[in-house]
Amino acid sequence: MIREFDVVVVGAGPAGMSAAVRLRSKGVSVLVVDEQPAPGGQIYRAVETVAPTAVGRVLGEEYLAGASLVDSFRHCGAIYEPLTQVWQIEPGWRVFMTCSGRAEMVHAKQIVLTLGAQERPAPFPGWTLPGVLTVGAGQILLKTSRQVPSEPVWVAGSGPLPLLYMAQLQRAGGKVAGWLDTAPPGAFRRALPWASAICAGWKDIRKGLQWMSELKRAGVKHVQGVVNVRALGDGRLQAVEYTLADGSTHREPANVLLSHEGVVPSIHMTRALDCTHIWSAQQKCLVPELNEWGETSKAGIFVAGDGAGIGGAKAAAVRGELVAVGVALRAGYLSEKAALSQASPLRKQLHSLLQLRPMLDALYPPRPSILNPEDETIVCRCEELTAGDIRRAAAIGQPGPNQLKAFTRAGMGPCQGRQCGYTIAHIIALQQGRPVTEVGFYRIRPPLKPVTLGELASLELESGG
Repeated sequence: MIREFDVVVVGAGPAGMSAAVRLRSKGVSVLVVDEQPAPGGQIYRAVETVAPTAVGRVLGEEYLAGASLVDSFRHCGAIYEPLTQVWQIEPGWRVFMTCSGRAEMVHAKQIVLTLGAQERPAPFPGWTLPGVLTVGAGQILLKTSRQVPSEPVWVAGSGPLPLLYMAQLQRAGGKVAGWLDTAPPGAFRRALPWASAICAGWKDIRKGLQWMSELKRAGVKHVQGVVNVRALGDGRLQAVEYTLADGSTHREPANVLLSHEGVVPSIHMTRALDCTHIWSAQQKCLVPELNEWGETSKAGIFVAGDGAGIGGAKAAAVRGELVAVGVALRAGYLSEKAALSQASPLRKQLHSLLQLRPMLDALYPPRPSILNPEDETIVCRCEELTAGDIRRAAAIGQPGPNQLKAFTRAGMGPCQGRQCGYTIAHIIALQQGRPVTEVGFYRIRPPLKPVTLGELASLELESGG
């Protein structure tokens, strides 16, 4: 029998949980599907099991605050199905998903996508070597497995996340060999237009200063003005080489290198649904075009959280609640007057939480070398294609990303372009002398995640053929 729900929420991070709690308070039937084994998303990953431990205290108060949200979610009455992958959504709305080797299709009147963010792809020579990971991956290992590298860690990149992770790692007993800071010079000049936001975001700025103070007290080597990074080694990482703005090159022995160049919204599902997207000049990525309630150009499809634009965990939770009000309004559970009344304080709160974001985007732009990597740098890991391969293909006429996919297979691997899409779009734009907004992005087709024949067969049997 095919199950039916008023709303299906995809993702159980801060936005998904907050949306579900508020929707359930209105009496809406809600199914929450989540790829992870427990609610929390990336920011509150494994918080139920980690919070009571020493590692929980190491991760900080903001992480621990997620435990109360998870508890509210657990008791709100929404049906929660973890370890579940959504691989297709069709008009209707029919949601196709897989759990424990069996596929199912459920009907939903409306859908809320809370897909969060992913680390911005940042290819550089040697980034595929064993021993090279992203900062986000290192943090996941710390949260879920309590793993602290036995050797000192090199961190390359910029932004709040590297600072947070290095501080957490130090508290957990790990060591940071050095921080290769890729933020370009002129931070004060770039931040000046957003000076009025400093007062509103002072608590967040103070946290960042505290993290930097912790690193300074620990004697962490801070190398500023890094413009290029190389990972070197035979079969695994053995050294890190970096170039400074003055052209000088330096090399250090390394066993672990973590990189990070900011985060971008996860847009593959909204792209597959053919929702309208716009280019964010501030965050240098695509974001879905949304109305005041978080609804996309496809009626009945809503987006909340960092998938709607990077804003952080607190803003994601507020966006989840705001979308829930919009969904309830559209479904007739709220009058327009009641919805506007409930949305007003949420909008004010969201405005306050997002005030600092433009300044952060200005302070920590992605370094140019990851958007225009050297010819020998692998940019499509799935198909092992280099930047040189892409440049040569881009010189044949004026192909866009989808034509280039046919020429080279770039973006046709298991990640479906999640790790190479932006890099390849920028390479094409530079090669052809066009703006990246004109070049566009991959066309995304289902299934969004790998599906076995056995899973497809189970879907046919369960749906009656």
